[in-house]
Amino acid sequence: MSPQESIEHFRQLKHTITRFMMVYKFALDEMETKIDILKEEFQLLHDYNPIEHTKSRLKSPESIMNKLFRKKLDISLDSIRNNIRDIAGLRITCSFISDIYRVRDMLAGQSDLVVLETKDYIRDPKPNGYQSLHMLLEVPVFMSDRVERVCIEVQIRTIAMDFWASLEHKIFYKYNEAVPERLVAELKAAAESATALDRQMERLHLEMNELKEGRLIEEEELRHIQLNNQQFSIPAALLELIEGDGRD
Repeated sequence: MSPQESIEHFRQLKHTITRFMMVYKFALDEMETKIDILKEEFQLLHDYNPIEHTKSRLKSPESIMNKLFRKKLDISLDSIRNNIRDIAGLRITCSFISDIYRVRDMLAGQSDLVVLETKDYIRDPKPNGYQSLHMLLEVPVFMSDRVERVCIEVQIRTIAMDFWASLEHKIFYKYNEAVPERLVAELKAAAESATALDRQMERLHLEMNELKEGRLIEEEELRHIQLNNQQFSIPAALLELIEGDGRD
């Protein structure tokens, strides 16, 4: 193979890998857009946002290859597509445990998303104390010449769960030495403390909601809506029209 042929060969390989990876990137972009819409809808209608923040990541080609080798799988794009299901990952952090299940239901209710698998490590924590809700979702990505159906992994957890998982990851995976049993036990105890905190904050959240719902709302408050940093007055004629439709 001549140098020019070799360069062209690598250019084609790069093109193939880029096309393969970009659909996962686009799937994450679509999910981020969906999440942004859900956040804004919830904020506008309920004056509350169940999602604190999101973080997405793509596995590197090197990491994908290492996983193929560990699992002793065939080295091909089809093998990667069929067996490596966490190439694209999205982490959603919520304030409260109830928000986790609310977000899960909202995603499961999206007609273009297919739930392939759900693992509830909140109901059934891992032995080390890890808690989170994992979903595998199939996301349609509309390309110029085809529709690609891409699997992404979604992890939904509270702030406390995320804090614990981040520190546990640093302790176990960032250091090469074995972690002493005493520290393993303390980590599990810390996970239990995080769970207790989540439950306490959930109770406070519910009590605050009850107080808020019991507050008298001035009629004038209900005559305005806020959209995109703009406040709109609702005409009395429109209120009467909608009220009339509701009675029909």
